[in-house]
Amino acid sequence: MQVDRWRDDVVPFPPALAERFRAAGCWADRTIGEQLHRVAAEVPDASAIMTATSRHTFHELDEASDRIAAGLIQVGFQPGEAVLLQVENTAATIFAWYGLLKAGLIPVATLASHRGHEIGEIGKLTEAAGHLVQADHRRFDLVNFAHRMAHESGRPRRILTLGAQSATTDTIRIEDLGRDIGASDARRLVEKVAAGIDGDDVAVFQLSGGTTSTPKVIPRLHDDYWYNAAAYARRLGWESSTRVAHVLPVIHNAGIVLGVHAAHSVGAAVVLSSPDPDELLPLMATAGVTDIVLYPALALEWKDHPMFGAALAGLQRVVLTGTKVSDQSFQLFEDRGIRVLGLYGAGEGLVMVTDPDDPPAVRQHALGSPLSELDDVRVLRLGSEEPAPDGTPGELCFSGPYTLRGYLRSPERNAEAFTSDGLYRSGDLVTVRTIAGMRCLTFEGRAKDLVNRGGEKINSAEIEGLVLQMPGVARAALIPVPDVRLGERACLVLEMLGEAPAPTLADVTAFLQERGVAKFKWPERLEIMDELPQTRVGKIDKRSLMEQITAPATTSLPVGAS
Repeated sequence: MQVDRWRDDVVPFPPALAERFRAAGCWADRTIGEQLHRVAAEVPDASAIMTATSRHTFHELDEASDRIAAGLIQVGFQPGEAVLLQVENTAATIFAWYGLLKAGLIPVATLASHRGHEIGEIGKLTEAAGHLVQADHRRFDLVNFAHRMAHESGRPRRILTLGAQSATTDTIRIEDLGRDIGASDARRLVEKVAAGIDGDDVAVFQLSGGTTSTPKVIPRLHDDYWYNAAAYARRLGWESSTRVAHVLPVIHNAGIVLGVHAAHSVGAAVVLSSPDPDELLPLMATAGVTDIVLYPALALEWKDHPMFGAALAGLQRVVLTGTKVSDQSFQLFEDRGIRVLGLYGAGEGLVMVTDPDDPPAVRQHALGSPLSELDDVRVLRLGSEEPAPDGTPGELCFSGPYTLRGYLRSPERNAEAFTSDGLYRSGDLVTVRTIAGMRCLTFEGRAKDLVNRGGEKINSAEIEGLVLQMPGVARAALIPVPDVRLGERACLVLEMLGEAPAPTLADVTAFLQERGVAKFKWPERLEIMDELPQTRVGKIDKRSLMEQITAPATTSLPVGAS
């Protein structure tokens, strides 16, 4: 049973609080696989997944994921084992996602762009027994990478593939799993697994943006994770006719909560694509997309595309995230009668979103309100548990029926990441303001030392610690610099020892590549200073540094590097 495997490593919800969530109807004591099966029984012929090349009904998704689950059990996976995922936005990915969950396995939401630096540590922490990769990834050989990671782990690990042309002796094609198992037999196996899993058992391992080293692992439970998504769908007023497009990596907290699970909780379809407008915009038009999450700059890049008008014909709501929403981005949709919504989301749980009926100024500038009446959201003075007055920035802290109680196997981090009464300290700075007569939260920045590159959090200390290993580097600081498209990009500022020659940006990125660091974490700008500014206690003064770094970059990676 899952609960036995992770009992000593996952911080549980206090029993009284869990009972309160059940009594309020937030937690249903069902697995996510059972939730999908329930919806599929209600709307079997409704579209569940749409891509540029395929359409799949809920019945097809439910039956195919049953077979995959049965096949995973057949090849020897045990409930509660973790499986790393490095896959792309395809229908097969969603089949595999539910198949893993139905087999009682725990998907680990790593990115296709993660490399050995991240996968090695995350795989070790989760004791991963499997690694599912995109065999036909265009930029990187994920299959060989998975074999290398398995060898370095020193633990048995099965390599699973999506998109492989044929099976090999040392890999298992997801597409082949369960083909020799009848639908009714597969369903019986899945039901047997579900009977041994409780709603408050671990379903998914998500990843944090991290404040130290590699990302922390966030245990998400079957009950809390499904409720998180279903509450989001209710807030936005979704129904079975809703069509939800997702272009960012789908195996990510936003992709699952705001996309796949939220759409499926109401019998609606998720529409999967890359951000390429030549693929996405025609698909949006033919699928009749009603909802999408976007970075503001992406929409501005697409506005002159010949298919832009047709793509927006059915659009009702767009969530703009990742950076402040400019007047231009806001009006691009509002002028067409499409409601723009503000959002705050954390892999640790809390989601806040503005209501479609909120005044325009609130929807453009505010973070929204929590999804649940049982969410406890407070703005506290930094480093204390005292409330910050309205109009004064403070740290956003929260707890509730879908917010974690502790990171996996991380007691030291948990001791500093939570208040004495169990609220998670987000490290995000917000201010309570009155906008259009409404009391709202606005985002002011971060207390954490992070770069937010298009929603992906880059831990500055992680990259700085690695770069300091380069010859001649005395001090290093990774800071965010504004970027129209992604909100922020990473700028590395170095102070060299004596007369040591300074590295180029290419030297730095090659060094990080050799150490298996994901490319999205690589700095895209390099500055060399004779001396980095310091605070009174001798720390690098990053606020002063960010004010000084205003000159255009002389060397950078191509836009869109990943």
